[in-house]
Amino acid sequence: MTESTQGRTDRYEGRTFRREDWYGDELTEREYVDCEFFDVDLTEATTRQVSFTNCAFGNVRFNASRHTDSAFVRCTFTRCNFFEAEFTGCKLVGSTFTDSALRPLRVLGGDWSFVSLSGADLRGVTVREVRMREADLTGANCTDAVFADVDLSGAQLNRTRFTGCDLRGSDLSALDPTLVERAGAIVTAEQSIVLAQALGFEVRPPR
Repeated sequence: MTESTQGRTDRYEGRTFRREDWYGDELTEREYVDCEFFDVDLTEATTRQVSFTNCAFGNVRFNASRHTDSAFVRCTFTRCNFFEAEFTGCKLVGSTFTDSALRPLRVLGGDWSFVSLSGADLRGVTVREVRMREADLTGANCTDAVFADVDLSGAQLNRTRFTGCDLRGSDLSALDPTLVERAGAIVTAEQSIVLAQALGFEVRPPR
């Protein structure tokens, strides 16, 4: 029986989990602080109200996993795989993703502020109603993705590819149209006014 199913304690601190098989495990109301996870298989696992704080994940498989009302605060994800993973109402404030496979990924609600996704391949991912204030999307490839009703205020969007991306309802106040790839990006009429103003146009009603 693995650590994930023993249930001997609800809190783990300063622990290292290496080559654990947590395939399909259900984690509920647990807390991990300053822990390290290396080569752990979380394929098809589920978490509900589980919190990870200052944890490091290396080569962890999150494939087809489901996370609900859980938190990954100030965590690092290095060479992890999130194929068909889903986060619903989760908090990932201050976390960093490096060399990780993030598609296709679904994020529904929650707070991803200050998350670093610099250079990430986010083609075709779905992100809806998520707070991503001051997130770092520098050089990220969001081609054909959905970033709908997302708070991107203060986000770093230099060289971000939004080609064919659905941005309807999102806060684009931090977006400089001259510094991103935007061909075919979908926005609302209200957003087009914000973008026009960012380009220096003065928007007035017709005479």
